[in-house]
Amino acid sequence: MSGLFISDEQIAHARALARDITDPIFDLIAKHTTVSVERTVLRWFGVDGVGNMGAPLVNLMVDRLKAAGVLNKGAAYWYGRALRMGASSPLDAVERLTAAPLEALQPLSPDDEAKLRQEVRVEARAMAQELKDRVARRTALRHEFPPGQPPHKYVIVATGNIFDDVDQARAAAQAGADVIAVIRSTAQSLLDYVPHGATTEGYGGTYATQENFRIMREALDDESRKLKRYIQLTNYSSGLCMSEIAFSAAWEHLDMLLNDAMYGILFRDINMRRTFIDQYFSRRICALAGIIINTGEDNYITTADAYDAAHTVIASQFINETFAKRAGLEDWQLGLGHSYEIDPHRPDTLLLELSQAMLVRRCFPNAPLKYMPPTKHKETDIFFSHAYDVMADLVAVWTRQGIQLLGMMTEAMHTPLLADRYVALKSASYLHRAARGIDEEFTVREDGKIANRARLVFGKAIELLEECRRDGMVAAISRGRFGDVKREETGGKGLDGVIEKAPDYFNPFLDLMEGRP
Repeated sequence: MSGLFISDEQIAHARALARDITDPIFDLIAKHTTVSVERTVLRWFGVDGVGNMGAPLVNLMVDRLKAAGVLNKGAAYWYGRALRMGASSPLDAVERLTAAPLEALQPLSPDDEAKLRQEVRVEARAMAQELKDRVARRTALRHEFPPGQPPHKYVIVATGNIFDDVDQARAAAQAGADVIAVIRSTAQSLLDYVPHGATTEGYGGTYATQENFRIMREALDDESRKLKRYIQLTNYSSGLCMSEIAFSAAWEHLDMLLNDAMYGILFRDINMRRTFIDQYFSRRICALAGIIINTGEDNYITTADAYDAAHTVIASQFINETFAKRAGLEDWQLGLGHSYEIDPHRPDTLLLELSQAMLVRRCFPNAPLKYMPPTKHKETDIFFSHAYDVMADLVAVWTRQGIQLLGMMTEAMHTPLLADRYVALKSASYLHRAARGIDEEFTVREDGKIANRARLVFGKAIELLEECRRDGMVAAISRGRFGDVKREETGGKGLDGVIEKAPDYFNPFLDLMEGRP
C-alpha cells in the first residue's frame, strides 16, 4: 500500500508534538488520585460484594476514607492498617475501617510503618501475579484456537439482559463474528459505582459488571471450543468507573476495552482532570493484562462534519497513542478509532474514505486500528444502507484494518436483530475474502485525489497539534477543537472525586505497573 507521500520525518514530528502536548497532563496525573482509582485498588485486594442498600463495599470504604480526609494516603495504606488491626479478610478490613474513628488513629512508628507497607506490597505482588495467571489462561485458549484473519468482524449485542446477550452472542459467533461487544446500558458511564452481580434489565444495553463479564466470557470460551476459533470479547472502560471496569475486565479475561483519552470529556461531560487520571490507571491495567484498547475518534466526525474535521481524528490519534505508550501499552494493543462517515452524497466519497483510512494506516503501521461503519448518514432505506456498509467493508480490507465494527442495514431504525447481524457478517465475509490483497495490487498516484487529500488532512492535523502544544490541550478542548464540543477544565461530573496525593501516598499496584519495587 502506498505511503501517501507523508514522510517518516513528518510523522516523527507529529509524535514529538503529541509528547509535548501530553507532558503537562502527566504532571497532573502524577500528583493526583481519584476515588475510582482507590476503589480499583481495593477490588484488586479482593474487596467485593455490597453492603446496606446495595452499595458496593469498595464505595463504602473509599467514601469513609474521603470523608475522614485521609484518602490522600491511598486506600492500600488503610487496607494495611486494617490488617494490623487484626482484620482476617478483605470484608473484615472494610468493616473495621468503616467503623473506626480514622481521624483519631495515632501515626505508626517508622518501623511499624515500614512493616505495614512491606506486608501490603507482598500481598499486592501476589494479587498481581494471580491476575497474570488468569490472563495466561485466556492466552492459552487463544493459541489453541487461533482467531480468524483481520479485519476481525466485530458486532454488538445490546438486549439489557446478560442471558439474552449470551444467546445473541453465540448466534453471531456461529455466523462468523470474531469479536462480540456487549453494549453498556445507557448512562452507566455517569454512575460513580459499578453495579454488582448479573443484571437482566438495562436500557439501550446491558450493565457492565464483573459477573456479567464472567458469564459472557464463559459462554464465548465454550463457543470458541465448539467452533475451534477464538471469539474475542469487548466492553466499555470509560466514564466515572473507568479503572474499576478495566480491572474487572482483566480479571474476567476480556480481550478489548473501549478506552479513550477524550471521549468521556467531550461526549459524557465528565471532568477532564478526573478522566485523565482514571484513564492512566485503567490503561496501566490494560497493559498488564494484554488488553487491546479501542479509542473513540470516530465520534468526532459524527458531531462534526467528517470531511471538514478529518484532521481532528489524526491529531487525536497521535495524542491517544502518546497517552497509551506512557501507560505501557504496545502497538499491537492500540485499536485507534476512525470511521467511514463522509456524506455519501458528496462526489468521490470512496476515494476520500480510502485516503483517510490509508493515512491512518500510514501513521500507525503496527497498530490493529478499529474501523467504524457509517452511522450519521444512514437512512431507513435498508438496501441503500446495506450497500453503504459494503463500501466500508471494502475500505477495511483494502487498508488492512485490524478490527472492523460491522454496519447494520437497520442502523437508523432499531437495535440490530439476529437477521441483521447475519446479513452484515455474510457480506463482510464475502468482501474480506474477495478483496484480500487488493492493497498489494494497486498504487496511489502522487498527484491524484487520494494522495492530495491525505497530504491536506495531515497538514491540518499538524497545525492542530501545534496549536495544542502552544496553547495547551485544555485550551484546545475548551475551544471545541475536537468534535465541535467545548468543555472546561473544572467543569463536568466527577471533579469532587479527584484528590491530591499526600507526600507518603501509597499504591503498590501502581508501583508494580510502573516498574518500581
